[in-house]
Amino acid sequence: MTEPTVAIVGAGFGGLKAARLLAGAPVRVLLLDRNNYHLFQPLLYQAAAAYLEPEQVAKPVRAILRRQKNLTFRVAEARGVDFARKRLITAEESFPYDYLILAIGGQTNFYGLAGVQRYGFSLKSLPDAIRIRNHILACCEKAVLEKDLLARQALLTFAVGGGGSAGVEMAGALAELVQGVLVKDYPELDRDQLRVLLLEGQGEILPGFPAELCRVARETLGRKGVAVRLNTQVADYNGRELRLKGGEKLPAATLIWTGGIAAAPLARALKVPLGRQDRILTEPTLQLPGHPEVYSIGDATYLEAGGQPLAMVAPAAVQMAEKAVANILAAVAGRAPSSFVYRSPGLLATIGRNAAVAQIGGLKLRGFLAWAVWVVVHLIRLVGFRNRLMVLINWIYDYLFYDRAVRLITHED
Repeated sequence: MTEPTVAIVGAGFGGLKAARLLAGAPVRVLLLDRNNYHLFQPLLYQAAAAYLEPEQVAKPVRAILRRQKNLTFRVAEARGVDFARKRLITAEESFPYDYLILAIGGQTNFYGLAGVQRYGFSLKSLPDAIRIRNHILACCEKAVLEKDLLARQALLTFAVGGGGSAGVEMAGALAELVQGVLVKDYPELDRDQLRVLLLEGQGEILPGFPAELCRVARETLGRKGVAVRLNTQVADYNGRELRLKGGEKLPAATLIWTGGIAAAPLARALKVPLGRQDRILTEPTLQLPGHPEVYSIGDATYLEAGGQPLAMVAPAAVQMAEKAVANILAAVAGRAPSSFVYRSPGLLATIGRNAAVAQIGGLKLRGFLAWAVWVVVHLIRLVGFRNRLMVLINWIYDYLFYDRAVRLITHED
């Protein structure tokens, strides 16, 4: 009998984990992604803040899976699914499947703010990180030549929208870049004019973290030079000025938007029931209602635990991949699927050099110890020995000399 085909859309944390788990299984695996690399998204902000080269947080999928004999990889963007004919549709062709795992990931949610979407920067891809790095450095170059004080202030104001983990980590890295590195590169600039703002619409940063750790993170950001503004919602942005709800205006030539995530556009194209943030509603087994051969995992999947939707984080995607693969192999063997239960590994967020907050079980960590845990966890999870080595070297260099090796403007929009 012909082995069944398991098609996987997306080579992120969930999709890559699923593909690896199927190695040696009595199935053929087809993995599709619009990029030819797996992106280690938790360190993407470090590429944007000139800590790391972009290629150090990514690795070619073919290199990762070259020894997996039952797998075929294709660079293609999924456009839809023909559930009746069991075919995955891309711009070039369609692919048949017996089982399908949708690990389509997410995209930045701008909440209908057209100006923010047009003039702000998202942080979801390698090109995003490169654009942010180039833009920050270009702003400093322009500020050196700018005679108008208000225009110079806008060039030297770097705003981050959203106080979740991504926003806190981006703001902390930005503050260390501008206050610790760029002030030495640009002695003509007034240190007091270099500002980093973190704008959070709710009453506290790091939602989901214990209140004690949220306060520690906020105070640490303040010591690093980040102006944290709570209960501050962005109403509009034109690339030069932020307009806040309430009417206040802030000059800022940079807005990095980390204020929310929604499912990737493919979720809507599937024409299946969707939950909040356009996430795909599934059965507890991760199967799509009415389509038991189709599974959804990762950021684009809507499941609740304790009355709350699961966070859109890598550990959830990896655990969903494990359950989806287990259920597919059970189906191949003629057994019934089982329900997914999420096991939280804890919460972890870095705030820059020697500073982080973490909750692991009932243990709350802060400062250097939490930062050391963060370093170890991310080095272990990073794909590829070469990437781990280069990232570690860069971190050691920055730690010893408080300098960033990646300060090239490779392209200016």
